[in-house]
Amino acid sequence: MQQNKKRLRDLGITAGTLPVGTLNAITDVPGVRVGHATRIEGEGALIEGVGPIRTGVTAILPHARNLYREKVSAGVCSINGFGKANGLDQIRTRGQIETPIILTNTLNVGRAADALVGYMLKQNPEIGLTSGSVNPIIGECYDAFLSDIRGRHIHEQHVVGAIENALASGDHAPVEEGCVGGGTGTAAYQFKGGIGTSSRVVIDGRFTVGALVQTNFGSRRELVFLGVPLGEILKDKYMPVAGAKSKQSYATAKDTGEKAGGSIMMILATDAPLDSRQLSRLAMRAAFALGRTGSYSHDQSGDFAIAFSTANTWAHTTDVPTQPIERMVESSNFTDQLFHAATEAVEEAILNAMLTATTITGRDGNTLYALPHDEVTHWLKHYHRIP
Repeated sequence: MQQNKKRLRDLGITAGTLPVGTLNAITDVPGVRVGHATRIEGEGALIEGVGPIRTGVTAILPHARNLYREKVSAGVCSINGFGKANGLDQIRTRGQIETPIILTNTLNVGRAADALVGYMLKQNPEIGLTSGSVNPIIGECYDAFLSDIRGRHIHEQHVVGAIENALASGDHAPVEEGCVGGGTGTAAYQFKGGIGTSSRVVIDGRFTVGALVQTNFGSRRELVFLGVPLGEILKDKYMPVAGAKSKQSYATAKDTGEKAGGSIMMILATDAPLDSRQLSRLAMRAAFALGRTGSYSHDQSGDFAIAFSTANTWAHTTDVPTQPIERMVESSNFTDQLFHAATEAVEEAILNAMLTATTITGRDGNTLYALPHDEVTHWLKHYHRIP
């Protein structure tokens, strides 16, 4: 596995016009924490239930306290609903998140949900006795091109480990990107993709919008990199390779986005005091970021955005019928700045996921290649996007 960890701005390239947070990460939003558990094990031919394994878990915590007892406001946008994410309907109905957000692979959604429920039961002994149930939030992408996905290699220790790593990271910590956690085995425009993050600061520095993505979407020719038709330029170069041992002749096309479309999970966080309706509108702006990178959201692509605010918390049970809160006013001046921030942050997070990813060979010798940095800088200079 190559080491290729430079982000967009490390290459001297700026995306958008808004200022970024000090980390340029979702963790610029006060209180938000991110942790990963990564499994890279084995080489060679696929042995179902054994490996090779190229998968993992990413955990996003809106705050480090008990989320079940201090819920946060949230909203969801299903840009294209060809996915197996868990718990989104209750967010749409109640407008709240009450667990960490877990990102993993498609066939591990059930195991991740079970592990997350187990974690919440230990943390909250009242669940199922005096306070009702809990809604585990799980997002997913399909990493079968590189990993033994049928082996379902995510277990309780990996989900809990990702949460514990997030808790241990502390406030305002850098986020590891690329081939880690839920992005270990995923793609982007038929390059190696993974986890990416970015942030923007708006309204005179008062509020931050942060984004984290798990990419696994797009056909090569669609890729637009800051306005440059990079996918069309590199259409036949660095394409995924199905190894000689591969049992699926369609693997390169289907599992990396040529036909199936792939998926992307986009998580937006802000400290602006938005309610669930406003957060759903914020989540919708992730679709425009996706489009700015060239995607039109394929028929068989699970493209979901979840947005949450850390500004207000909600008790699971209370004796009072109302709660005084601060809420964002309905003003186009302020709202448009947040929409702008969300779009820029998600776009740059996608680009960071690609730039920080490394070339990986997985099961049966299947290989996804990293996007070469020299190609990016050369063509951005050629199109006068950078000096």
